[in-house]
Amino acid sequence: MAQSDSSSVDPTYSEIIVVRHGETAWNVDGKIQGHLDVELNEVGREQAVTVANRLSKEFGISVVYSSDLKRALETAKTIANACGGLEVIEDPDLRERHLGDLQGLVFREAAESNPKAYKAFSSQKTDQDIPVS
Repeated sequence: MAQSDSSSVDPTYSEIIVVRHGETAWNVDGKIQGHLDVELNEVGREQAVTVANRLSKEFGISVVYSSDLKRALETAKTIANACGGLEVIEDPDLRERHLGDLQGLVFREAAESNPKAYKAFSSQKTDQDIPVS
């Protein structure tokens, strides 16, 4: 039976930890962000520090990836700094889904202001494009 020793690492084993960005003012207001580049608010910055402190206690975090949007990048950089000053690798392909004409709208108003885009957004089909005018 193998020993469970955190000082030895199985080179064939990788663990991926997924962290959502901290809060933004738009999250609070219920606005749809998508690809719009909204910054963290103070609560979001505090959340990033909290998760960074927690993750800094994990064994062997070696790389941090992030989308290039400010809210995700600031969260990732906070985590990377707490985990020994790691480099953050930015990748635009890690962005949230582009939400077309719904971006910038408040969720509760989206169905009324753009029913076609809202229908595509709320569809169970994952390949739905959100219309852009």
